[in-house]
Amino acid sequence: MSHIIDVSKVRYKKWLIAIHILFAFHFSLVPCFAQSWTADNGNGTYTNPLFYDEFSDPDIIRVGDDYYLAGTTMHTVPGLVILHSKDLVNWENISYCFDRFDFDDDAFSLRNHQEIYGQGIWAPAIRYANGQFYVFSNINGKGLQCYTSKDIRGPWEHHNMQGRIYDLSVLFDDDGKIYAIHGYGEVKCTELKPDMSGPIEETERTIIPEGNTVGEGHHIYKVGDMYYLISTDYKPNGRTLCSRSKSIWGPYETITITADETFGYHAAPITQIPRDEEYRIGGDGTRFGIPAVDKDATACTNIHQGGIVEDQNGQWWALLMMDFHSIGRTVTLAPITWKDGWPMLGLEGNLGRAPRTWLKPQVESVAVPKQPITAPHAPYNRSDDFNAKTLGRIWQWNHNPDDSKWSLKNGRLRLQSLPAEQLMWARNTLTQRVIGPTSTTTVELYTQGMKDGDVAGLGNINVPCSWIGIVKDGKTLTLRCFEQYTNDTIDVPQMPSATKIFLRCVGDYDNNYAHYEYSLDGTNYQQIGREMPLSYQLITFQGSRHALFAFNHKGQKGGYAEFDNFTVSEPKADRSQNIPYGKTFRIINLATGKPTVALEHGLLYDTETSDHNVQTRFRIIDKGQGQVILQCEDGRYLFVSGYGLAGDVRLTTDESKAEVFMWQDYLNHEFMLMSMRTHRYIGKSPTTGSPYSMDFTGADPARRNGAIFRWEVQTFR
Repeated sequence: MSHIIDVSKVRYKKWLIAIHILFAFHFSLVPCFAQSWTADNGNGTYTNPLFYDEFSDPDIIRVGDDYYLAGTTMHTVPGLVILHSKDLVNWENISYCFDRFDFDDDAFSLRNHQEIYGQGIWAPAIRYANGQFYVFSNINGKGLQCYTSKDIRGPWEHHNMQGRIYDLSVLFDDDGKIYAIHGYGEVKCTELKPDMSGPIEETERTIIPEGNTVGEGHHIYKVGDMYYLISTDYKPNGRTLCSRSKSIWGPYETITITADETFGYHAAPITQIPRDEEYRIGGDGTRFGIPAVDKDATACTNIHQGGIVEDQNGQWWALLMMDFHSIGRTVTLAPITWKDGWPMLGLEGNLGRAPRTWLKPQVESVAVPKQPITAPHAPYNRSDDFNAKTLGRIWQWNHNPDDSKWSLKNGRLRLQSLPAEQLMWARNTLTQRVIGPTSTTTVELYTQGMKDGDVAGLGNINVPCSWIGIVKDGKTLTLRCFEQYTNDTIDVPQMPSATKIFLRCVGDYDNNYAHYEYSLDGTNYQQIGREMPLSYQLITFQGSRHALFAFNHKGQKGGYAEFDNFTVSEPKADRSQNIPYGKTFRIINLATGKPTVALEHGLLYDTETSDHNVQTRFRIIDKGQGQVILQCEDGRYLFVSGYGLAGDVRLTTDESKAEVFMWQDYLNHEFMLMSMRTHRYIGKSPTTGSPYSMDFTGADPARRNGAIFRWEVQTFR
């Protein structure tokens, strides 16, 4: 457990007034700050995911009023990312544990056709004890690693603990002993040496035998006198479990604490590869397969694997990941309800599921009065003009770079070309994660330093990969688009003699598609190549990554390419218009395709006609903090009579009886309505003919169980 410092519970009147004034002012400016996705809605609520880009294997601690989140970085450097937050919703990247792998192996530096794709460093455990921070993790082939620092921003000291302990969690127990929990199925506990020199091998014992449904990705905690182990099982699909015992050594009892919460996202298409090892990364992409997916299947798209934390008010939260299409793995924040001594995800009345939109943790009101309020912000600055002396924290190198072959010079990034036959083998490739749900990334490429055989441009590091760029053969420049999946190239030969070209990637990552564009003037863009399918894959264990690269395909040490003004535009990051305040709209059920109608009989049902009468038109009455009541244009309000499946959604003229819902924003005008009273959702079976009820636990992966709607504003006559 992390060391938790208590803070005063005293409420400060002037401080609270300042909070309300600042939030009211800030909320009025939502369109101004929403340049990059942030979960904070600016009205006291948040919407998952916390980040709309990859952050794998999250582990969380609180130290006083500060929260720290560590995540996997695999083969990219700097490695082991750490984010900081004051409220669990708004995060900032403040540290990495190391700048480069300090191993001389060719594989860590992508030399001599060796690589560590899908390996590297992963599944960290972050802890605070003895006045310092610890981050434990595994490096394939090198064993258990530990990084320590008294300052979360570093510098960090590296301890190579070796041993066969991986995918672990660590507990600093009350008696001074340090325990590592590890293993899949058969869960083991091993004591660690206090000086971080290694495990105490003779202490290893099995604490949960195989056959108890427990998986991997462990997170161990001690709450009171009870040990709690959070883990994830993948057989047959992703579920999060909790095991508990009064002794670290067991015996443990285990239950499932969340399952099937996908927030309405189906499993992603997954890249299939031939068994030949040589085709894992390079080679003929036509041998890859990206099969169609079962949109009704959960697979591992549901929230699973991650840590839990207690906030300053005693409320517990879970930060879990989900396998999220070609983006990779994203992080979600879910409230925890303790039930019979178990940390169940979700809210009373709907345990095991989690709201996509919910109230932010109430930590501001008990903070120290001089502490600044956290304004909504994204964790990274994604755009970069390369004018600074150092790269932005968002950037990571694909394997260890050769630092003598790149520089920031005259406001540009310069990459010198090293021999490689393909993007995935190109050294000194600079990457950052793609951002969803949709985004457009543009960069300027300067070609005057390129030599014969050089290839430089903007790519997507994934399996399969792709890129757009300039190829120089002799004195001829050719614009090329390459797609590994089809093993295909599209050339625009005889490029003008201009030394600058604008390259662009346009991605729809929710739907797993992207295409490339180019421009000679930065204004008029032309698409090259097709709309490419993107996939999720467990080969590199990373999602899609934008890549700035330069290599020489003729095996020579070539010239150099320069990049400038890397910009990322996110058209859906501004969600201020996603809830139709002040509008009159129809509510279309996604499962039936039919509008809802407020029957004169007093029930909410589906209409069989396209008649736009007042009984098919609704408006919102804002109750604050994302909470709303719905009023039909005929003056009646929605309320629920009864319980469970028999709880009819009815109409009343008495506003005081109206049901208060938390609006669940699913983007693209899609939404759900969660009762603040029962924490369940209204919906209608698409097959039985029954009227609307309020007994739906959440969305299904294909969004066709009858609980998700689309609002549609039209001009009515």
